[in-house]
This record gives sequence, C-alpha cells and structure tokens, in this order.
Amino acid sequence: MTTETWLIQLQENGYRLTEARRAVVEVIQKATRALTPVQVFDSARKKYAALGLVSVYRTLEKLEELHLIQRVHQPQGCQAFIAATPAHEHLLLCKNCGRVAFFAGDDLSDLITTISQKTGYQIHEHWLQLFGLCQNCK
Repeated sequence: MTTETWLIQLQENGYRLTEARRAVVEVIQKATRALTPVQVFDSARKKYAALGLVSVYRTLEKLEELHLIQRVHQPQGCQAFIAATPAHEHLLLCKNCGRVAFFAGDDLSDLITTISQKTGYQIHEHWLQLFGLCQNCK
C-alpha cells in the first residue's frame, strides 16, 4: 500500500487529512523497523515542524484501528509500530538494529488446542513475535 492509499482510508473513515497526520503516515508507511511513538514524532517533525506528540499518538491509534499498522511489543517494554501486512503473518525482530521481517507458515493448531483444553479458554486468534539478530547484526 502507498501513503496515499492510507490517507484515503483515513479520510473514508471520517478522519481529517491534516499535515500532521500526513507526516506521521509517511514515516510509518516507509519504515523498515518498528518505531516507537517518540521515534515517529522525531522523524515526522522533520517534515512538519509544528507536529505535536499527541497528534502522533492519535494518528497511530487510528491507523491501528484501521489495521494499517500493527503494534510490536518489545522486550524493553516500550511498544512500537510497523506497517501491517494484509495476510496473517508473524514478526521477526532484530534486538540490535530493530529491523522487522514478517514470516508465514506457522501451524500452532496443536498448541492452541492443548492450551484451550487445559485452560477452558476458547482461543480466537494468536500473535507471534520472535526476537534475535538479523543477518547484518550476527
């Protein structure tokens, strides 16, 4: 998806297309690593100097509601965001440089069935993130 596609989706869902929102969308849409809200803020301010941190948080929230970005839970506890993929894929995250890669093909059905039986939970979805070192950081 392109930046313009994201902006159109925001507009079609009732959100105004401000310069602040456009700057945030451009930064997140082009990122190759998960970015914290503060990192988005720092990068987007280069494009739109009047940007406020509250605008970043609100825009990230709206993008997540529209499933255009996904939340990344990091070991140090700070959440970050990356452009979402249209298919059900999981994340590989480099602990050194923060680079993100997606992978598919997992089959967790046996594990999910076992957990459901042991806990009584009816599991509807799962999310998997693996942390390590990318090829450049090994």
